[in-house]
Amino acid sequence: MINWKIRFKNPVFIGQLLLSFIIPILGYFGITAQDITTWASLFSLLIDAFSNPYVVLLVIISVWNAVNDPTTRGIQDSNLARQYEFLKK
Repeated sequence: MINWKIRFKNPVFIGQLLLSFIIPILGYFGITAQDITTWASLFSLLIDAFSNPYVVLLVIISVWNAVNDPTTRGIQDSNLARQYEFLKK
């Protein structure tokens, strides 16, 4: 079990999760964020990305790496982390 409530309070986790979606897509298509200058180009890029099974696999692997806690077995938080109500200082 993952303590999603606490993870989404952490701006580092949110940034890591967003980048895990964006970076594989930009890397596969060989573009930078500066190349996306209109909403139409963004939506076109997303449609192209999610129409490509290889890019979808890259995004899934990247998200897995962002979510997975390597200090525990499987995808779960430690017992201590599951009990957190607030971010640890």
